Amino acid sequence: MNPKVFLVLRILLGLFVLVFGLNKFFNFIPMDNSAMSEAAMGYMGGLASTKTVYLVGVVEILAGLSFLFNKYGALMALILMSVSINAVLFHATLEPSTIMGSLILVVLNITMLIGYKNKYRDLLNG
Repeated sequence: MNPKVFLVLRILLGLFVLVFGLNKFFNFIPMDNSAMSEAAMGYMGGLASTKTVYLVGVVEILAGLSFLFNKYGALMALILMSVSINAVLFHATLEPSTIMGSLILVVLNITMLIGYKNKYRDLLNG
């Protein structure tokens, strides 16, 4: 992959997950809960009541900082993949009309995994 393209995509993903991670703590992006389905509200309520939403926020913040500072990016791309897949599955099953953001997240995350593929060689050849 072209290093300049990878740099731009890494920074975009870093900003994307950093903003959404910080939003889980500071709620600066308003959410229209009235537009959410009852099932989606139940799921989000479960995440909030168990404080899991904060764990996801911490993972997103750490991943965003990792990508922006280019430290531990390969590790955070792997860890962030669980959040990405969960976001796509949530939107695909409970809120399909708002799936675009999660699709962008998973595509950027897969791009990071491909960009860091040399870092994973020892894991896969072991």
